Amino acid sequence: MLPAAALQESGTILLNEPPHADADLILEQLRAGSYGKPFVIDDGRTRRLYFGLAYVQSEMSIGQPYELNFEYTRIMMGFLLFQPRPRHIVIVGLGGGSLTRFCHRSVPRARITSIEIDPGVIAFGDIFLLPPADARTELVQADAVDYFQGTSDRPDVVLLDACDIQGLAPALCDAAVLGSIHDRLRSRGVLVINLVGSAGALREMLAHAATVFQGRLIVQNVGEGGTKVAYAFKDPAFVPDWVGLQRLARELEPRHGIDFPALARKLQRSGFAPAARLRPPS
Repeated sequence: MLPAAALQESGTILLNEPPHADADLILEQLRAGSYGKPFVIDDGRTRRLYFGLAYVQSEMSIGQPYELNFEYTRIMMGFLLFQPRPRHIVIVGLGGGSLTRFCHRSVPRARITSIEIDPGVIAFGDIFLLPPADARTELVQADAVDYFQGTSDRPDVVLLDACDIQGLAPALCDAAVLGSIHDRLRSRGVLVINLVGSAGALREMLAHAATVFQGRLIVQNVGEGGTKVAYAFKDPAFVPDWVGLQRLARELEPRHGIDFPALARKLQRSGFAPAARLRPPS
């Protein structure tokens, strides 16, 4: 634990370091962006996970740990409009556990598997109040590429939220990886991707997703800054029933505390037109 004032922040810096570690060197590395490990800043109201000071990876409100503080996470939960009763959800990228906590509490009949490659991220699990392992909850330390190539699991939903300091992890921006996910999904499965990073990387990822899922995509902007969330649908016969989705959205809103009716309207405006399917947005 180090004082966050050394980084012009309030509260405390939490690190996975031995007691005898060189605090001055660590602070120097943190300021320079060369520390190379995840760390947490706790200001008494929130706990925020960082890979570098320029970008907050995840945030948890200490008084309301099950709230989804970031808009993109609420949009990712829009999969419930298309899979309202999933049996198995796979979350790629643990971060501070926002999606894992929310899914575990709000989708109580689903089995939740979280995949995280970085043991340093996993080590903060307790302070981010991750649900304990049980019959329906599993945390797997693994490369997601290896996991999808080797697993026999057949998830209904995959939430792809694996980022490094630059954005979406480059190893996942690959048609073969998306193909492995597509193959493992159940017949009506949904892949949801947090598209954050450089414009070029996001265009490449969308092009791969459009090819693997044969254009069955809905891409939703997340506020400003170029971040998007993409939904990809395995079912070759999938066509959104927007009237039915609005009806379902009204049922889901009080159950999950997310404005699903507004989200459904945004998704409808984003469109699912065949002419736009293979042309990623700029």
